Amino acid sequence: MANLQNRLDDTFHALADPTRRAVLATLSQGPATVSDLAQPFDMALPTFLQHLKVLEQCGLVRSKKVGRVRTCQLRPKPLEDAEGWIGTQRTLWIKRLDQLDDYLKQLNATEKRK
Repeated sequence: MANLQNRLDDTFHALADPTRRAVLATLSQGPATVSDLAQPFDMALPTFLQHLKVLEQCGLVRSKKVGRVRTCQLRPKPLEDAEGWIGTQRTLWIKRLDQLDDYLKQLNATEKRK
């Protein structure tokens, strides 16, 4: 459980940055080279590579070097884990809000009888 929590923490940390989210959006269309991924951003390549490092460390991106070209590919498993966690939280909060709604209706009905 702690391992899953750590992976979720890393995933949400990676997703917190708009540059990294944009990289993931690009990679959702298919593999891309580091140069192609870095091109739209107004930052030095070493800075961009730090963003890629975060994405690779949390498992969202895998890169492979062939010759002088490094190609990156999206790995969706961490996103699926995050989606599962969010779904569980959504179910929990819907249940709690339904219970609150029932309680407030019951309280309102009790007040009307007075």
